[in-house]
Amino acid sequence: MGRIVVGVDGSDPSIKALHWAVRQAELTGDSVEAVNSWEYPATSWASMMPGLPEDFDPQALATVSLNEALEEALGAAGAAAISKIVVIGNPAQALLDRAKGASLLVVGARGRSGLKATLLGSVSLHVTQHAPCPVTVVRD
Repeated sequence: MGRIVVGVDGSDPSIKALHWAVRQAELTGDSVEAVNSWEYPATSWASMMPGLPEDFDPQALATVSLNEALEEALGAAGAAAISKIVVIGNPAQALLDRAKGASLLVVGARGRSGLKATLLGSVSLHVTQHAPCPVTVVRD
């Protein structure tokens, strides 16, 4: 039994990728690992923001966001069957790191950034070029 890694940020393309990954896992017997990542704003942007509250916890917020996205998409029972991983870092790199040893990496495609990335999107373009395992890009 292998592991299917899927990037889930709550967007419609990532939810479609999640559904695809779950269906694939049903066929193969693999487990599904949903990955969400977060980053602090770039320094130049952060300097323009007012101070953050002391109790601000982006890791906890990202975890809640991932859990809510999974439960909304799959229901409570379906979400409970998914391994949940939340990490700090660039989304593409986080997915590549988690994909080591996986049988498949699944991502959604937004196609919104850069001329070269208009067909895939920056994260999906990056992971298809650098992943240590096969990649499926789920499009609309």
